[in-house]
Amino acid sequence: MRGLSCGEMPGDRMTVPADKRHNKDPGPKRGQITSIEGIPALSLDAISSVAYGPQAMLVVLATAGAGALAKIEPLTLVIVVLLVILVLSYRQVIEAYPDGGGCYAVSKANLGARPSHLAAASLVADYILTVAVSIAAGVAALVSAFPSLAPDSLWLALGVLGLLTALNLRGIATSARTFLLPTAVFVVGIYVVIVAGLTRSHPAAGAGVHPYTVPKAAAAVGVLLLLKAFAAGSSALTGVEAIANDVPAFREPRARRAMRTEVILGSILGTMLLGLAVLTVRFHIGPGSDQTVLSQITGASVGRGTVYYVVDLATTVILSLAANTSFGGLPVLASLLARDSLVPHVFGLRGHLPVYRYGIVALAVLAALLLIAVNADTNSLIPLYAIGVFTGFTLSQTGLVRHWRRERPRGWGAKAALNGTGAAMTAAATVIFLVTKFTAGAWVVVIAIPGLLLLFSRISRYYAEVGKELGVGVIPEKPRAGPSLVVVSVVAVSRMTKFALDAALSLGDEVVAVSVQFDDDRAKALRAAWDQWGPGVPLEILLSPSRSIVTPMVKYLCSPQMQARAQVLVLIPEVEPRRWRHRLLQNQRGVILANALHRHTEVKVGRAPFRLTRD
Repeated sequence: MRGLSCGEMPGDRMTVPADKRHNKDPGPKRGQITSIEGIPALSLDAISSVAYGPQAMLVVLATAGAGALAKIEPLTLVIVVLLVILVLSYRQVIEAYPDGGGCYAVSKANLGARPSHLAAASLVADYILTVAVSIAAGVAALVSAFPSLAPDSLWLALGVLGLLTALNLRGIATSARTFLLPTAVFVVGIYVVIVAGLTRSHPAAGAGVHPYTVPKAAAAVGVLLLLKAFAAGSSALTGVEAIANDVPAFREPRARRAMRTEVILGSILGTMLLGLAVLTVRFHIGPGSDQTVLSQITGASVGRGTVYYVVDLATTVILSLAANTSFGGLPVLASLLARDSLVPHVFGLRGHLPVYRYGIVALAVLAALLLIAVNADTNSLIPLYAIGVFTGFTLSQTGLVRHWRRERPRGWGAKAALNGTGAAMTAAATVIFLVTKFTAGAWVVVIAIPGLLLLFSRISRYYAEVGKELGVGVIPEKPRAGPSLVVVSVVAVSRMTKFALDAALSLGDEVVAVSVQFDDDRAKALRAAWDQWGPGVPLEILLSPSRSIVTPMVKYLCSPQMQARAQVLVLIPEVEPRRWRHRLLQNQRGVILANALHRHTEVKVGRAPFRLTRD
């Protein structure tokens, strides 16, 4: 800490306080990106979904036989139509809420507390699943190119998650310009695959693709199966809302740039989905156990050469970066929820680095548990994915309808109709997800979201009760001084004991040192050393043949003479080691004593850390 004044922490000279950047505190470097930079900064979740959305559809369709795989084309067309409606609707969200905030802010402003809590719970589920799905899909893309890595898929996924967590805990900001190159490589690579594939009538030689044999009389596909496939494929629409959540990240004019980025995103995602659906039917691609659908399409279009490996590795990188967006989103959302007393207030705290470390750690732990539970299998995660996202879609669109009706700006009727249509379609899609994917794993989300709502309610009630008991908002009586006694817990005559007595003498009118000893010999040795030192503070020695440090101290502090005192402070000195790993070597005497005194007495307890400085 050399060179820093007292109280100054590393990074203070470089970091602008969050409240001066923006009242939503969405992160560093606000107002910096252009419309094009908004694609890598805020849209990777949506763009990268082409790596698993079409595959999720084919997994469902394949259950009806190879003849059903051709249905991916009309289903993709329906999904693209829904994408267009969502893009237009979120342009309206951006127009109405240029300060950002997402469906939580929109719902809170227009629908009330309970719907906003539902929106927040849906967002939390979405962020966790985004990390798990993106990393699992990225590892699957890597395994498609290097099959020998298949047995280590879970460890690879956890390794990527650990790396992202470490980088975010270090406060290493993600830059839109840094992400621009891999995003461009991925997007251009997918378009090269689509164009090359459209010029072929058969898969490229050596592609390693084994086309599904499609019978001349395709099997009839039931409505329920089509709805299941639609629900699975709609996972490709996740992330469309991210731009509207973070409008202040754009340069001025922010709203106009954000709306332009939303259109660019919709155009890129829509054309890629349609192009890949056409190639899937042309090359008779089906879900395989050893390759992803995107890997098969790439191999069939350009062969297993340099372009294939560039696209495959770019897919892995983009999916990992897409997972990283949640590390910026969920901790900020958690800080807003902490401000509203819906989650523990610790989620609103930041250390000397400008990151919400508790939100980052919580996200990493939950995503890791999810990856372990499904063994990093993307297909097992897809049924869980879209419910929370489309619930947020529905709430934000419904909130916008009420916003337009209340504000009534010019052309509000058309805007309300657009958002109303979007709300109706996404609500219908949510119902489809619940019905068709419930037994496939969606029941987990159906339980998790109400569980989060219950958690929000309990936490909010707790903070309300604590605030009432503390008298928050009520002016208390004026404080008055009274005679005070400071009891210093000591073990031996040492520099740490002198340090604690110095602090005690500056705090109270009267100071007494108290030591718990286990045998007479040690007690006599301490008394002799104390008398020789002569610190001017009386020493009480409590014998404890049972070798308990707690029981004698509690009895002493609960004695009548102590109970008669108006103010009693127990000061517990303890060693603060130079390195964190050395904490395990300390005897934790101070922690044990402090916890016991908190439980069994009414005294005030303070801890005086004696910091070791010598190397």
